[in-house]
Amino acid sequence: MDAERRTDDEQAARWNGPAAGAWVEAQSLVDGVLKPFEDLLVEAMSADHGGQVLGPGGRVLDVGCGTGSTTLAVARRLGAAGHIVGVDISEPMLTAARARAEETDTPASFIHADAQEYAFEPATFDAVMSRFGVMFFKDSVRAFANLRRAAKDGAVLRFIAWRGPAENPFMTTAERAAAPLLPNLPARRPDEPGQFAFADADRVRRILAEAGWTGIDIQAKDVTCTLPESELIRYFTRFGPVGQLLGEADEQTRARVVETVRAAFDPFVEGPEVRFTAGCWLVGTRASSA
Repeated sequence: MDAERRTDDEQAARWNGPAAGAWVEAQSLVDGVLKPFEDLLVEAMSADHGGQVLGPGGRVLDVGCGTGSTTLAVARRLGAAGHIVGVDISEPMLTAARARAEETDTPASFIHADAQEYAFEPATFDAVMSRFGVMFFKDSVRAFANLRRAAKDGAVLRFIAWRGPAENPFMTTAERAAAPLLPNLPARRPDEPGQFAFADADRVRRILAEAGWTGIDIQAKDVTCTLPESELIRYFTRFGPVGQLLGEADEQTRARVVETVRAAFDPFVEGPEVRFTAGCWLVGTRASSA
């Protein structure tokens, strides 16, 4: 229990501290990089029942909604008769999401909570979705069982999660290049909460089945992503393990790391643009009958 509590505290601290600040500050950059995944998820949701999952009157839950890009995209599909709720552990990111909804007059509501523990009203949602928001639970079976209770019988669940590090070399370039210069760089541990926690498709399948989901379909997707080359240094100095440690580094170390890591990204640079292929899972399943 102590270890679980520590995991909870670490996640809460991370997503309510500097990491959250980086996401909010670079919201437009992150939205641009992740837009292909947003489109993939919205398309996958729309494919069910001839589009009726996102049709008039639908109720949708967006797990790990962050600053709200996917939440608002689906809200626009649902129309005034439907409703979407975004849930996230990060208050700074939710503050940004609420502001975006207000600015665009988009009907959506947001809950600051851990979706693993939150007492959602039972059998409320026609669909549950997530873009890279479900890999951080300390107990994934418990989390997806809680989401199952929040979903109506037969409700759909669609989410996108990263495949493994080997299939996402861009995502690990910074830490591989910086490792000799940052000895405290944390090692990634398979199956622990984090970016690549759902790399093993068989494990994902077992988690969902144990949690009360059925008809599980897991598809490998390779997605082309881009960002401006002018934003590359900002990107790797704010996000990921390297970004977390650089905030504590002295100026000399920081300068060496930035120079070394920037050179390591050269294979991905094409003129004014950075291009890379990202490997993810598109997961689809349904809430089993009670």
